[in-house]
Amino acid sequence: MKISLAGLLLLLFSVSLSAALPAAVDGEQLPSLAPMLERTTPAVVNIATRGKSRRIVELPLPRDPLFRRFFDVPNIERIQETSSLGSGVIVDAENGLILTNYHVIENAYEIKVTLTDGREMQAEIIGRDPDTDVAVIQVSGDSLVEVPIADSSALRVGDFVVAIGNPFGLGQTVTSGIVSALGRSGLGIESIEDFIQTDASINLGNSGGALVNLRGELVGINTAIYGAGNQGSIGIGFAIPINMAYDIMRQLIDYGEVKRGRLGAQGQDLTAQLAQAFGIEPTNGFIVTQIEAGSPAYRSGLEVGDVIVAANSKPIRSTRDMHNLVGLQRMGQTIELSLYRNGTEIELPVLIQPIEINKMGGGVIHPKLAGATIGEMREQHLQRGRVDYLKVMKVEPGSNAEQSGFRVGDIIFSINKQLARTFDEVFALLESNGNGMIMNVQRGNRELYILLK
Repeated sequence: MKISLAGLLLLLFSVSLSAALPAAVDGEQLPSLAPMLERTTPAVVNIATRGKSRRIVELPLPRDPLFRRFFDVPNIERIQETSSLGSGVIVDAENGLILTNYHVIENAYEIKVTLTDGREMQAEIIGRDPDTDVAVIQVSGDSLVEVPIADSSALRVGDFVVAIGNPFGLGQTVTSGIVSALGRSGLGIESIEDFIQTDASINLGNSGGALVNLRGELVGINTAIYGAGNQGSIGIGFAIPINMAYDIMRQLIDYGEVKRGRLGAQGQDLTAQLAQAFGIEPTNGFIVTQIEAGSPAYRSGLEVGDVIVAANSKPIRSTRDMHNLVGLQRMGQTIELSLYRNGTEIELPVLIQPIEINKMGGGVIHPKLAGATIGEMREQHLQRGRVDYLKVMKVEPGSNAEQSGFRVGDIIFSINKQLARTFDEVFALLESNGNGMIMNVQRGNRELYILLK
């Protein structure tokens, strides 16, 4: 008599929890994951880290930057010792390469890896990518076991999966479930999200562990659970698809960083009301509202007002979909966009290349800006037409610019109450105002003044 997996599950629920199942029924061996796990679990490791994090402690004084600058109010920096527990997966036994989560080894100065046979090894960081929460570490040892890699794009909702990790530091633990959903995003867990959702129990400490199929092939890296606090698994866990994690790993190994592409287009979600106004049938998509000069979007001929509904044959339903798709592209790759322009559907290829930005060292503008890199930005905007502005692209730690109060992302709005939108306008203002100046800076949703003298 053949027993299906569904029949086995019914049998399990129908017997007492204390009753032992027989090894066979009518001479037929019962299905078991044990043989697969015996091959797979040696490739999943426990990770323990020690690290240091820096925290700025502000004194209880007015936060006005002019006040703090005038009275030379210092920032107090405190260094705190941290520790974390997590998991990792050996994906290259010959070279000792282990995939894990960025947040497992964040700020770590010591990483200890423990194998299933009890061996302990020190690991070094090869690379990390905070945007996708992927990190690669390396150990040196003999007789390591790696897990074979699957094609996560072939996963289907309903496929059985097994999660292996180190929950709560208890030691290696195995749980099972199914793929509950694919392509989960918009969760606010990472900057770039394309998660596998599973009901296999995933808890604190499982991060960086393996999600495998019933053949013992790696389909994902466990990374998060749904819910707040320490309530543990509620049957909603998330894993990074291995296709995505492996591509990130190769870039970290080859370049030491992820050379992520940018489209150079900003936009908003298409709604049913806007679709009617644009005269198109789709009610989900991405409306292009801004385009950066010199960007791939600009060079490809993308226009403000275009409505993107698909990219590389994948539906684009929101700005989040567009952000995720572009963020996973490498430099030199082409995105095939399907879009509506003036009510007509067209196809537009976009080659992902570096955005050409005119940059200048801040020290050329003022000694107190030394250590900052200023970019001359230019955009086409749906409502405001062409917009020019100056943006702080980089600030060296400990530099004059940082001590003056500048931060990455600051937009220089005016100098001495006069608009400064281009380098030409800045130098014209410098000639008429000399060295002393007050800069009006926009930071996020607020404005502040920084005095340079």
